[in-house]
Amino acid sequence: MSDAEPTDRIGLLRWQFDLTWALFEYHLERLEDEDFLWEPAAETWTLHPVADGWEPDWADTEPDPVPVPTIAWLTWHIGWWWTTATAHVRGRAPRDRADVKWPGPAAGAEWLRGHRDDWLAALDALADADLDAPSAYPWPGDAGLTVAHLAAWVNAELMKNAAEIGQLRLVRAAA
Repeated sequence: MSDAEPTDRIGLLRWQFDLTWALFEYHLERLEDEDFLWEPAAETWTLHPVADGWEPDWADTEPDPVPVPTIAWLTWHIGWWWTTATAHVRGRAPRDRADVKWPGPAAGAEWLRGHRDDWLAALDALADADLDAPSAYPWPGDAGLTVAHLAAWVNAELMKNAAEIGQLRLVRAAA
């Protein structure tokens, strides 16, 4: 993370992202394989081994109460929304949710690092003026929001998911 003060919107978004990632990396580098599938409650969303990899729990309508996600589910979820956000920024069609394959506990953290690299390459390829282009992700197309909003949302979503993963890791370690 650079100590230089950002002077443009991309610089500020990148600074915020780098700060968030540095805080997340604290937990990523400490994750053990057993952490990923640990179920912290009776009602959880997790991933299940299937013939061609792993399948996430999913509901098109969010249940009430919302199941507590496992670290595995959260890392898959990050991979899903991040590949979709990156595709939108690059002007490509996003992959279907079911086509985003989680690599399993042993490779989960490294998989996220790869998504980080893809996102930063897409973000770094933007000019400041590109941030004003309309964006229809993750909200409806008529919301009137921009690529700048999308990049800010990526930062916020990563902060939230990183905090969830960190808290789960800490609770499991203390149990």
